[in-house]
Amino acid sequence: MIAADLAERHEPLGELFSMPTRRDEWNRYRLTDEQIASFHRDGYVAGVRLLDDRQVERLRHELSELTDASHPGHGLFYEYHSNESPDTSRVLFHALGAWRITPGFHDVLWHPAFTVPASQLLGGGVRFWHDQLFCKPARDGGVVAWHQDYSYWTRTQPMAHLTCWIALDDATRDNGCLQYVPGSHRWPLLPVVGLAGDMDAIQTVLDDGQRAAFKPVAIELKRGECSFHHPLMVHGSYENRTNGPRRATVINVFRDGVCSASNESLLAGVPPISAGEPMAGKYFPLLLGQETALDDG
Repeated sequence: MIAADLAERHEPLGELFSMPTRRDEWNRYRLTDEQIASFHRDGYVAGVRLLDDRQVERLRHELSELTDASHPGHGLFYEYHSNESPDTSRVLFHALGAWRITPGFHDVLWHPAFTVPASQLLGGGVRFWHDQLFCKPARDGGVVAWHQDYSYWTRTQPMAHLTCWIALDDATRDNGCLQYVPGSHRWPLLPVVGLAGDMDAIQTVLDDGQRAAFKPVAIELKRGECSFHHPLMVHGSYENRTNGPRRATVINVFRDGVCSASNESLLAGVPPISAGEPMAGKYFPLLLGQETALDDG
């Protein structure tokens, strides 16, 4: 059996959350002025509550199903990387495209706890780029070396992007939480040095001033909390040294109006969008329109 492609549906499908119907219900999800100022000053804002315990359990269950390579929706992933072992708690897993396969990971894209802050930080309508799943197994590696997201996204322009990293387990220093270099979002785009293995590879492309300012901050989060970061923010994560997994889902978006900068496919299996044309269509749905985003409610 082949799973239906949920990318055909550009609205919430299930019961992960209730969509607001009144101004005050929308407003409860807004970031404070202090949080927005922190984002612009440091390049990130962290500790934002996005999911409750029930929602976290729903996504954990779906993630567990998706780590099985025989899942009928496997062919809908844009990318799928898994180093499996007999102990299912030790599956190192990274994949793109879960929104096309399971209803929870599909619907979380439209969650106002995500779209409202995203619209505030982007300054307009929010359009989907792609999602990611991460699972660092217990007592294992899983280093993600220091990098800037936009290094891998230059096939879209202008740079009006945003990343939301959502903890599905408590994320700590010991289990490999995300780490940021505050202020690095003001650095230029750095050469790509790779994502796996050598955490210190980025040092070879930094100037003296950047090396002096390279003072990472560990972003410890409770499950259900998230952080938002700028596309030039230098970030990475160390290995998981604990006896439990460290699971997370990531939503990458850009402001409505961003265009393709390539005539090639932007994601595996996705038809190309001609360079200069706005990013839109089946695979890049509008999550929150500009009129709603700029309205106080």
